[in-house]
Amino acid sequence: MASVEWRSIPTVLYPQEILDKAFGRASSQADLVEDPDKYHRVRKQMNRMVQSACDIVAKTLNSYVDRWPSLNALSEFDRALVDAAVGCDDYKRNLGALQWAAERSQRISGEAQAKILRLRDIDGFHKARRHAYGRVSSVIDQISPQILWLGEARDVMRKLPSIDSFEPCIVVAGSPNVGKSALISALSTGEPQVASYPFTTKQLHLGHFIHRRRVYQMVDTPGLLDRPMKDRNKIEMQAIAALEHLGDVLLFLIDRSEQSTTPLSEQDNLLQEVRELLPGRLVLVAETKSDITEKSTGKEDFRISSLTGYGLDNMKQSLIDAIGADIVEDPLSLPENWPREDGDKT
Repeated sequence: MASVEWRSIPTVLYPQEILDKAFGRASSQADLVEDPDKYHRVRKQMNRMVQSACDIVAKTLNSYVDRWPSLNALSEFDRALVDAAVGCDDYKRNLGALQWAAERSQRISGEAQAKILRLRDIDGFHKARRHAYGRVSSVIDQISPQILWLGEARDVMRKLPSIDSFEPCIVVAGSPNVGKSALISALSTGEPQVASYPFTTKQLHLGHFIHRRRVYQMVDTPGLLDRPMKDRNKIEMQAIAALEHLGDVLLFLIDRSEQSTTPLSEQDNLLQEVRELLPGRLVLVAETKSDITEKSTGKEDFRISSLTGYGLDNMKQSLIDAIGADIVEDPLSLPENWPREDGDKT
């Protein structure tokens, strides 16, 4: 399943902007009507204005529904990410409200045009058009909270990372300030998609490195606090979404230096919780900041320093070997995502 380009989610206009757009273009359509007879000209103008305004409202709303990612087409990770960031139920409900309004707008158009065709006076044509405009405005006003919600949700979702499920992925986890962002920056080929914040990461970020032309993705989770699941906030739930639904290997970082902001006992408790949360997942443990610590007495798989580069090459190769993405068990079988042609060739 290909990655979702969250940044491509379109801007959501404010309710009044949608109406201004619709009524403005509808007025320009009236100027295109030519008929020497005033009675027929006005009737055609009002008919075209109603149709144009309602069409623009419907197309605008439907474009949001069509261009926003469908939850059913998302991976488990992306659905969990949306749920943690804005809530899947609200997401579906608010997009559904726009779809309802688009259908309602088209119905208003048909009813108004039929009414105009039955009328026999110019004043009636204008009244029918104004009445249709009022009904459309009422519909947009009715879904105004949903439109505003989607505009705010877009700003949140544009910051989410795009993960390609066809490529290997390493989830990097650990308590706050153990060096997750620093590690990903040190390992990444090119600039990682990271927006730095003081003291701890505030959202999921994505880096990658390349080995034998294959891209290995690295997801930096927010600093997970050592406290019960029910007490965790939305930022922490984004990390839980990553841990539960993403990654071939989980790399857990522990900071044993005197500069650590989280007691070792709490870091060890969190590691145990992660192992219990992901019983079938390979969890490798790395002690960070080895440049400022004495030789460790811990039982971590690696000792590394993102600052000096100590131990990074060995750890990266171990991660590559553990994932085994380049292992070909059956040389005659094609990868699951490989392009295929249907039909027999005999």
